[in-house]
Amino acid sequence: MNRKSRELRLNPGDALIVVDLQNDFLPGGALAVRHSSEIIPVINRYIALFQSKGLPVYATRDWHPKDHCSFETHGGPWPPHCIQDTPGSRFPSELRLPASVVVISKAAEREKDAYSGFEGTDLAERLRAAETRRLLIGGLATEYCVFNTVKDALRNGFSVLLLLDAVRAVNVNPDDGKKAVQEMIRLGAQPVEFADIQKAESGGESTLRGR
Repeated sequence: MNRKSRELRLNPGDALIVVDLQNDFLPGGALAVRHSSEIIPVINRYIALFQSKGLPVYATRDWHPKDHCSFETHGGPWPPHCIQDTPGSRFPSELRLPASVVVISKAAEREKDAYSGFEGTDLAERLRAAETRRLLIGGLATEYCVFNTVKDALRNGFSVLLLLDAVRAVNVNPDDGKKAVQEMIRLGAQPVEFADIQKAESGGESTLRGR
């Protein structure tokens, strides 16, 4: 096994973060991201692998009050979405989150928005308490909550593997998602796909993405 493959093997100190994979961001939701449902089986494979290793899984979620500042009705850019305790705020039934998942709720106050899973939450403290060093991050949407969560993870001193096969972009402008991925890589995130992790786990060769 080469050095790059060894680096991709999962070990104690790794954690999976599933970003905002909620019904309102899926097809038919209030703020649906195109092709977003495609990542659910991919995320499930990452979850199953983490469970098999006894490694932790975290899931962030928008948890907005009904009059949140990000809503168009209150001067924000978005339609109402992920309102607390509504079907749209829930994780999809197809997402196989383990019973041990740590759910991180963000943007739960009327006047405060948060794209990052770290903003206004205790995520960083929880990760440090668990002696986490590296985060594997995927979810929705690439150029918003994934981007900001990755950026804050790096700023907080964690290594990051960006799960390219487990993110989808809103793409208000056609290249928004692509540009966000490029910027995350520039900041220090390492782009990978499940096949890379799987090969590393099985002792095979792996080709790192974007390198």
